[in-house]
Amino acid sequence: MFLSLFLQSSTPNSLLGFLPILLIFGIFYFLLFMPMQRQKKQQQKMLAALQNGQVVLTSGGIVGTIIAIESDDTLVLRVKPDNVKIQVARNAVSSLVSGEGKK
Repeated sequence: MFLSLFLQSSTPNSLLGFLPILLIFGIFYFLLFMPMQRQKKQQQKMLAALQNGQVVLTSGGIVGTIIAIESDDTLVLRVKPDNVKIQVARNAVSSLVSGEGKK
């Protein structure tokens, strides 16, 4: 009886109804969107700082050494073991390889 009187007398606040949705959006922003933006900025910074002689890994899995950076945002890579030269887009580089690793 007391519960039914309480439910009838209270009117839901519209802002209080949106609070869980706003809270979920805030959590998604801090857990998903901010790290993705930070990673994208780091990737762009790495791509802008590429230089001749660096060993890179492309998004296709090719490991090569940069031998030329051309004006149209392409790179010429030398791929071992046969020293084949390939031309790739700058955006195809996914990461820098810290060391040569195997010969």
